[in-house]
Amino acid sequence: MSVLLFLLAEVLLLQSGLVSAVVALAATTTAVAAALVLCAMAAVAAARTAGPLTPTRIRTAIRDRELRTAFLAQRDPDAQGRRRPRAPGCALPTAA
Repeated sequence: MSVLLFLLAEVLLLQSGLVSAVVALAATTTAVAAALVLCAMAAVAAARTAGPLTPTRIRTAIRDRELRTAFLAQRDPDAQGRRRPRAPGCALPTAA
């Protein structure tokens, strides 16, 4: 967005002078700021109207997420067929 404002200012400065460029830049900045404020207000209003989540919906969401995961959780790392994790190696000598 700042690139657009910079290009707008540069084009207006080259064509019509400093005053109109400053006015156009201020108008554009004001319009962008107003749009951001309206979006923020809409987000706050939507968050306030949403009801509280029930524990049942939270459990269902967690279960759905588990079904979508692409890997199996290692609930028992000591289960039969699983390799034991390697122990950490000895420390490498470092230069002082």
